[in-house]
Amino acid sequence: MAERQDKVRIIPFLRYRDAHTAIGWLCEAFGFERHAVYEDEVGKVAHAELSYGGGFIMLGEMKDDALGMRSPTELGAVNQGIYVVVDDADAHYARARAAGAEIVLDIKDQPYGSREYTVRDLEGNLWSFGTYAPRTDTD
Repeated sequence: MAERQDKVRIIPFLRYRDAHTAIGWLCEAFGFERHAVYEDEVGKVAHAELSYGGGFIMLGEMKDDALGMRSPTELGAVNQGIYVVVDDADAHYARARAAGAEIVLDIKDQPYGSREYTVRDLEGNLWSFGTYAPRTDTD
């Protein structure tokens, strides 16, 4: 089997109570684009891929399975967040705010050179968006 040479090596995945609604909201609020959406036999999202600037997230409908994933809203807590590099943090912030994203940390300049902010999505997941992009020795 040939080794994959794609640059994207880490892809966060999430589950939502209503994945169709989440997909629409994530595209509207954060600028994601639908890459692929696969439904199960009853029309629920079994697997979806959304892209943004060369990166991806995967998501699907919440279900009772071995993973046991639940929405932060259901759990009453969040134990992870996703950071997305954007070119214009102020424009992205305005878009997310207009779509009703709950602002957790307002936009500001950071001492490490980033301009960023943090919001909750419609089910309580934490998302940070900023201009800081870590470099690797292959960049």
